[in-house]
Amino acid sequence: MGVVEVDISMSVDGYITGPNIDKYPGLGQGGEILHAWCWQDPDGPRLLDDALFATSGAVVTSRKVYDGTGGWGEDGFYRMPVFVLTHRPHEVVVKGDTTFTFVTDGIGSAIAQARAAAGDKKVHVMGGASVVQQALAAGLVDSLHLHVAPVVLGAGTRLFDNLPGPVALERTEVVESRYGTHLRFRVVR
Repeated sequence: MGVVEVDISMSVDGYITGPNIDKYPGLGQGGEILHAWCWQDPDGPRLLDDALFATSGAVVTSRKVYDGTGGWGEDGFYRMPVFVLTHRPHEVVVKGDTTFTFVTDGIGSAIAQARAAAGDKKVHVMGGASVVQQALAAGLVDSLHLHVAPVVLGAGTRLFDNLPGPVALERTEVVESRYGTHLRFRVVR
């Protein structure tokens, strides 16, 4: 089976959204800068494809992210199975080549289902913060791919809060671009 990799954008000070998320739904106030590497950087499409589409066979995300993106539009964006961690049951949603399965029995089940669907490809855990924290706390993450935007947000949703203890990492890759530094770490067990 493939690895389980957290793949997420964040600020230098560890936030995955800007402040005032209630007033500025989605990425919070000023949070759009976190994803500038995807769309404004000339290398963004290649980096996004390398990070996600070319290597992943399934995605794990949260219900909040699913709802906040409107299920990623008409086509579902991902073109692979997506497992949505939620407390609210929901029927499977199919949008083009993307199938959204709503998982109500915890992060372990969501990752197990995603691994089975992904086969030898990666399982891409993309958030929100609670999903990432649960996966790390349960010891289910093999690597972290962090896209660090050159900004200090000062407030927002912190990525690494609520962990039960330290997570040892070994840096395996660094790629620099105009709108981000892309760091990949192996989780040391």
